[in-house]
Amino acid sequence: MANVQSLQGPRGTKPRRRFSGRNIMIYGTLLFVSLYYILPLWVMVMTSLKGMPEIRLGNVFGPPVDITFQPWVKAWAEACTGLNCDGLSRGFWNSVQILVPSVILSIAVASVNGYALVNWRFKGSEVFFTILIFGSFIPYQVMLYPIVIILREMGIYGTLWGLVLVHTIFGMPILTLLFRNYFSSIPEELFKAARVDGAGFWGIYFRIMLPMSLPIFVVAVILQVTGIWNDFLFGVVYTKPDLYPMTVQLNNIVNSVQGVKEYNVNMAATILTGLVPLIVYFVSGKLFVRGIAAGAVKG
Repeated sequence: MANVQSLQGPRGTKPRRRFSGRNIMIYGTLLFVSLYYILPLWVMVMTSLKGMPEIRLGNVFGPPVDITFQPWVKAWAEACTGLNCDGLSRGFWNSVQILVPSVILSIAVASVNGYALVNWRFKGSEVFFTILIFGSFIPYQVMLYPIVIILREMGIYGTLWGLVLVHTIFGMPILTLLFRNYFSSIPEELFKAARVDGAGFWGIYFRIMLPMSLPIFVVAVILQVTGIWNDFLFGVVYTKPDLYPMTVQLNNIVNSVQGVKEYNVNMAATILTGLVPLIVYFVSGKLFVRGIAAGAVKG
């Protein structure tokens, strides 16, 4: 019997060739896309570490001969934006003051909305949800002036809290959709068992829904941090120069027409402006993928 099996040879699926045409196409495409995104970042980093005399030689892709961090120092604390020459530092702290309350408020309200729309349906809840989602498709530019009037009548136009309110409202539709879809994937039996035990609206929310919803909260945080931190339009429209966020400060530095164009300072300022979303994503990237896979796109 053993001799018969040895004559038949090994069983199982035939191993795939490592360098098949399919693998070459896949890895080649991934390599091309990676280079497409990495190459500009490489140029930015290398340029930010060079002095202006070396930049004028034209070797854009080469590493710096003499590394200098002076462009980073100037971008952070010395670059001029109009009459102010305090670099990005002022805009950074303005962005932090805008970002933190906007993220907390928008996620808190949207999570309760999604929870209520799934587990505590009321008359007209589907109509409310439809109107909310429809609002996310209206271009922001159409609503700029009406919101200016509303904020002016409320007495908060040109303040950080006015911009926080704007970001909270505009983040509501997509975040409500995310939380609604995620909560709908949680077994309904848990909700019914909690109701039988006498738990109410907030008891179920804090004791059952929140502990099970860490991945979707991470998804919401990453989306809001990225959107709010990178926002330029709302920042320039709804605040005043002393309260401009970091992106507006960056635009003023890069597009300044006074003096010599310092490309190293511009590149350093650009990298500094994009660090916060990058750090947030790299720290919580795995949970982001879990949140998407666990129900963020289920309907």
